[in-house]
Amino acid sequence: MKTILSVNTQKIFAVILKLFPVLVLLALAMVSCDYYDGYKDYEYGAYESYIDMPSNSYENYEEYEENPFVDVKDQPVSTFSVDADGASYANMRRFMSQGSKPPAASVRIEEYLNYFTFDYKEPITGENVSLESEISTCPWNDEHHLMRIGMKGISIAEDKLPYANYVFLIDVSGSMDSPDKLDILKEGFTRLAENLRDQDKIAIVTYSGSTEVLLNSTFGDERRAIKRAIDDLEAGGSTAGGAGINLAYEIAEENFITGGNNRVILGTDGDFNVGLSSTDELVELIEEKRESGIYLTVLGVGTGNLNDNMMEQIADKGNGNYEYIDNAAEIEKVFTYELSKFYTVAKDSKIQITFNPAMVDSYRLIGYENRMLEEEDFENDTTDAGEIGSGQTITALYELILLDPVEGEEHALFDFRYKKPEESESRLLHHKIAGIPVSLESASENMRFAAGVAGFGLLMRDSEYKGSSSKEMVLDLVNSARNFDPYGYRAEFSGLVSEWDE
Repeated sequence: MKTILSVNTQKIFAVILKLFPVLVLLALAMVSCDYYDGYKDYEYGAYESYIDMPSNSYENYEEYEENPFVDVKDQPVSTFSVDADGASYANMRRFMSQGSKPPAASVRIEEYLNYFTFDYKEPITGENVSLESEISTCPWNDEHHLMRIGMKGISIAEDKLPYANYVFLIDVSGSMDSPDKLDILKEGFTRLAENLRDQDKIAIVTYSGSTEVLLNSTFGDERRAIKRAIDDLEAGGSTAGGAGINLAYEIAEENFITGGNNRVILGTDGDFNVGLSSTDELVELIEEKRESGIYLTVLGVGTGNLNDNMMEQIADKGNGNYEYIDNAAEIEKVFTYELSKFYTVAKDSKIQITFNPAMVDSYRLIGYENRMLEEEDFENDTTDAGEIGSGQTITALYELILLDPVEGEEHALFDFRYKKPEESESRLLHHKIAGIPVSLESASENMRFAAGVAGFGLLMRDSEYKGSSSKEMVLDLVNSARNFDPYGYRAEFSGLVSEWDE
């Protein structure tokens, strides 16, 4: 009996040894099922995006349902906050450069539009914002129309801008130890230091497991000392972002310039893991800090653990903007060509469109899903809304279903509220949207380019509203609208779309 058991045991072990490689492969396959290109529920209500990275990596995006068509008879008023961010577009470019589409949840079409500067007129005397509008046919649905509304913050010459009080808040935790993270931030902050005027001031705060004042507030004429401090930055440790934010605001308040550009500029991948770390906790902290009159700019970097959801929200609540820095060219855009955007000329900027039920059957706002406001918020000066920088343009598109025109009737009324930097009471601007809609071919370059960018965004989201949008449609539109292209970003976009393997 023992001999029989011994022989059987030997046979079983022999079979197991033969099958061992197969069993290993099966186990690996089962593990890989948890590592995929898609989304999973995230503990803070957002989504993790696994995009061909190590299995312990994730990117955190917030998913929003697209704005639906709304019947004008039921809801004639549409109210939302401006969004001056450009991060979603630059993040998309990062994915495209890697040969893949961005996750749908990362696509915020309003940020695709507002990445670009449009050829809008300057405000009238006494105001800090101009308004304009246009209606044309819709390129992805022959039975619909597009309505473009545009805003521009007053342009202020560089030598006329108020002096700056900047605090660089730099993440030097272990996750930042990468050429596309800390190294690219060092290059960006060095570029900004080179553009300082002698009377501007900079302080540098770093955070990892603890916080440190790397450079006390220093005037811009001491560029060598500022650059030396930036060069000394090294990554390592955990991430106490909340403590860093508190210290940065404290230093900004100590060096506050009345009437100046007081701003914390946070550079991070957003991977906070010590102290305050949830998005809700950080948003609450930033909402408290914004009452100090200090603005917040957030610069996102890197891949693998980008917390886009958190950074977009704290920039919004911190009266600031959110940019993603994916390459050296983006550094030049943010820190050189568009540096004046760091100076806010319009606070708490809100838009309210009142559609005429005699002219418009229904409408759909394209993008701005996380910027929607209640109708009563428009006149409430305590309601937080977006900021517009000097020379910055803001664009929004509505897709419309029109009724037969009625002579003498306007399509809609465009109301806009904002506060000047030193004022607490909002100002109201009116603009009537009237006139005969035109074909897209005879519309302005501003309209054609905006339609092309929006169509591309619909394709990136694989939107249910994309209609007949296609790569060819996008290229036809943007290539017909490149006469106004100060720094070549429209041409770059055309090249990006051309190389896209749809």
